[in-house]
Amino acid sequence: MSEAMATDPVSAGVWDRRHLLGLEGLSAEELRALLATAAGFGEVSRRSVWKRPDLRGCVVANLFFEDSTRTRTSFALAAGRLSADVLDFSSKGSSLSKGESLVDTAKNIEAMGVDVIVCRHHRSGASAKLAEAVSCSVINAGDGRHEHPTQGLLDIFTIADRFDRGEAFDLTGLRVAIVGDIAHSRVARSNLHALRTLGAEVVLVGPPTLVPGGLVRDGVTVSHDLDAVLPEVNVVNMLRVQFERITGPAFPSRREYQKLYGLTEERLARTRDDVLVMHPGPMNRGLEIDSVVADGPRSAILAQVTHGLAVRMACLLLVCRASGVVTT
Repeated sequence: MSEAMATDPVSAGVWDRRHLLGLEGLSAEELRALLATAAGFGEVSRRSVWKRPDLRGCVVANLFFEDSTRTRTSFALAAGRLSADVLDFSSKGSSLSKGESLVDTAKNIEAMGVDVIVCRHHRSGASAKLAEAVSCSVINAGDGRHEHPTQGLLDIFTIADRFDRGEAFDLTGLRVAIVGDIAHSRVARSNLHALRTLGAEVVLVGPPTLVPGGLVRDGVTVSHDLDAVLPEVNVVNMLRVQFERITGPAFPSRREYQKLYGLTEERLARTRDDVLVMHPGPMNRGLEIDSVVADGPRSAILAQVTHGLAVRMACLLLVCRASGVVTT
């Protein structure tokens, strides 16, 4: 066991949650326990020939009711690296098309001996509803506009790694800009909760129609001027414009949005020399971010994906330990 995992957060009384439904309400100590556990999985997550036996005999079911590449694949790999069996469920071709409810579907899958359900759903609160209905652990892989907790964790892990904050995961003194479609972004909400809890300042940037004022709180500001914000921040986290969720005219045109809020090479030149560029994916290249920036040396987009595997291993392990499915 690595030094980062020398103390088990469950046996130490730091982590007792059998579900992970969001980052709002988690203490700094709980967030650091998750992140430190992930740090201990760093090498395992990067080497396909290495496995740990922690979840041997456990079954993890991926219930994804929305399309996903990174999150779904990452959870499947994470469970496999911990020696768990993985059930990949797709709503297409299932009894949902015959009118079966989400809860009934989950209960039937749980009855087959599932220990953890990882759920992505287009409705906010879907994972919490499942957690109330089933006896196994539930991890939220993104629910509507609510939260995407493991994406928030991997984003913070990436920031802490780049700025050498990985020992205590203390982000005090860092300023993070979250840019784009805040209104429809569950990623933005998870990031916002965790960043503030760990000490970072956050500025939300985007068109007035896409930045809800209700998210402003201590340590959080709003700006509609990306050019004014860029020189003042350490991290720029660009968000995808979620056209599939936008029902009205959020901005005049794609061209106008790119002109005002797209991260171009010219804009990047106005930032700090050590600025970190992030994006949760999938990217609308040429809209919210140019390819030369996304693929450039300041980009941590692929590092985010790499860190996501270790983070999801940590989440699976800690909820299983907290629920008593595994004890070592």
